[in-house]
Amino acid sequence: MEDKLKELLYYITKEQASDLHIIPGSFPIMRKDGDLFPLAEFDILTPDDTQRMLFSLIDKERENILLGYKDLDFSFSLDEKTRFRVNIYLQVQGWAAAFRFIPNEIKSIEELNLPPILNEFIERRQGFILITGPAGMGKSTTLASLIDTINHQRQAHIITIEEPIEYLFVNDKSVISQREIPTHSPNWHRALKATLREDPDIIMIGELRDPESISIALTAAETGHLVLGTLHTNSASQTIDRIVDILPENQKNQARLQLASTLIGVVSQRLVPRIRGGRVPACEVLIANNAVRNLIRENKIYQIDNVIDTSLNEGMISLERSLVNLVHLGEITLEKAIEFSLNLNKLKYLLEE
Repeated sequence: MEDKLKELLYYITKEQASDLHIIPGSFPIMRKDGDLFPLAEFDILTPDDTQRMLFSLIDKERENILLGYKDLDFSFSLDEKTRFRVNIYLQVQGWAAAFRFIPNEIKSIEELNLPPILNEFIERRQGFILITGPAGMGKSTTLASLIDTINHQRQAHIITIEEPIEYLFVNDKSVISQREIPTHSPNWHRALKATLREDPDIIMIGELRDPESISIALTAAETGHLVLGTLHTNSASQTIDRIVDILPENQKNQARLQLASTLIGVVSQRLVPRIRGGRVPACEVLIANNAVRNLIRENKIYQIDNVIDTSLNEGMISLERSLVNLVHLGEITLEKAIEFSLNLNKLKYLLEE
């Protein structure tokens, strides 16, 4: 690896930033607490700089893949305690990259300030748990926390499928097999199909991205496995819609029945800048009770938000109520609550309660 790149990566870890962007024609840029900061103390990067730095990270096999597809996902360790997920991509000015810092320590549900109901979700031996939200909102960190909690609590064979592997787990009570696409399997479909023949108790899918992966995940949850996965959606109800809508027309009814019978819950999260620095999660929580299961079967997904609003005593919470709670606790400003809200009228109503 080039010394200049190594210096930049160590710099952002010292600054506790989440990301580093290497883009030709610009200063290196770090993302910290959701905001971007040009690193003007370093030189502006030329196309030759970026190509040299980024290609120093990959071997000939990965270089051929990158040159063929024009982008490449992988992860690597800078040292024993410093790990990154990387995407190198070609853009108009040349080769660029985004580096995501992956903390060495996997924090607990409590340390991450996640909803305690997640502890109950992962006690289940069979079903479907979904962690959703926009990109960069901590879904992978939450998923890693859930897997690591299971790892310390009970015996299970856990198989993870990721592109690339982010957090590295150390076996405790569980045995964990981590598979990376395409390093350990050529594609998601083959890895997922093979998983069902590898005697798993728990399957973690880094991202549910296409009809076949969703179909296999639903079947796995239906046939005695606990399945955890992520989706890039904005809310719990949108998550249900996305799972069903992405499938071919002749599979939609079956998917609704499978989802209604297997869904444990959905957590949709945002990482909101804290007043005192850092970020705190605001989470919408959907629990698959009988009312929710019936709405999924009957394709009345539009009514799910009402169930969330009226089921606070069961542990459900809307994103807006979560944001309001954080405002009242002095964790975030009202301005940030407004910025991250999906329903301003609901937010204002809850603030006036």
